[in-house]
Amino acid sequence: QVQLVESGGGLVQAGDSLRLSCAASGRTFSRMGWFRQAPGKEREFVAVRTASGGTTFYAHSVKGRFTISKDNANNMLYLQMNSLEPEDTAVYFCAAGSAIGVTMTSPYGYEYWGQGTLVTVSS
Repeated sequence: QVQLVESGGGLVQAGDSLRLSCAASGRTFSRMGWFRQAPGKEREFVAVRTASGGTTFYAHSVKGRFTISKDNANNMLYLQMNSLEPEDTAVYFCAAGSAIGVTMTSPYGYEYWGQGTLVTVSS
């Protein structure tokens, strides 16, 4: 059974840093990523890391501030978030997938999802 469990969310001030963690179990995946969803908005892509070569890709809004990484030995995915802004406030979801021919920046490119962890950035 596949499980993705996020942790690390919380309330921080603008400019602070936060690290999200995602514990994956049940299998390995071709790619793992982070999405977020703010109140009243659609779920949006944040970052992805592929298993092959460890290639990473970021949304323009977080590039240079967020870093996605993976501990393969423990099957943990991380999202280091620096210089947080109020606009980063959202529920953050860990996602994993292995289907081919899909778009990595689309939620439809992922078969498995965590329950989400709330990040609130105050101004």
